[in-house]
Amino acid sequence: MIPILTYHQIAQAPPKGTPFRSLCVAPERFAAHMRWLKRLGWQGMSMSDLRPYLQGERSGRVFGITFDDGYLNNLQHAMPVLKDLGFTATCYLVHDALGHTNQWDQALGIAQVPLMNDAQVLDWVRAGMEVGSHTLTHAHLGQLDPDQAWREIDQSKRLLEQRLGVAVEHFCYPYGEWQPEHVLMAQRAGYLSATTTVRGRVAAQDSPWCLPRVPVHRSTRLIQLIWKMMSSHEDGRGRHALMTSA
Repeated sequence: MIPILTYHQIAQAPPKGTPFRSLCVAPERFAAHMRWLKRLGWQGMSMSDLRPYLQGERSGRVFGITFDDGYLNNLQHAMPVLKDLGFTATCYLVHDALGHTNQWDQALGIAQVPLMNDAQVLDWVRAGMEVGSHTLTHAHLGQLDPDQAWREIDQSKRLLEQRLGVAVEHFCYPYGEWQPEHVLMAQRAGYLSATTTVRGRVAAQDSPWCLPRVPVHRSTRLIQLIWKMMSSHEDGRGRHALMTSA
């Protein structure tokens, strides 16, 4: 079983009462997570680096590191730690929001935070990290007709590759919303993997285009994180949905 960790912002949490403040992991906590995992013999990897392990071609004490949305604070606070430790990670970008803010959250009262612009994304890549797609607009795929959903999934890959000059081979479903047809679209668009918000570690039978992940929140302590990664605590939550969509 291989854990793929899900982070969002690496930043101090906003004031109490702010919606979704749990998605902000303090920089010092993130650094402690990574450094202790390294000391314990783990190697953190991007989705491309992790792929041979997911396919059973290689084995080792490895885990995936993913960041959703493309926040500038990922570059500022996470990248130096990852680079120092020899870890890699995948950041899923929202194409139309590059250089702007998390506009999709505004109606929920969530604070607007800068996202990486093109030059900053390339700084991320030059540091040995990877980018993936999180659609064009952070869309609710389940609310779109098939043509609209296909455009969000396919064109976000094509446009990011043209804009940045790098390969975009991995996808993440926004809001954790996906249906079997979206899995097929991710395959047809040419992605090598797609991640979900279904909680769990990756099992041998899991489809590469509907992979579960282990969420990491503001309050996740190191011992909790290790437990999530090494025990069956996260496994089985929502796995029926993975199996029926594979």
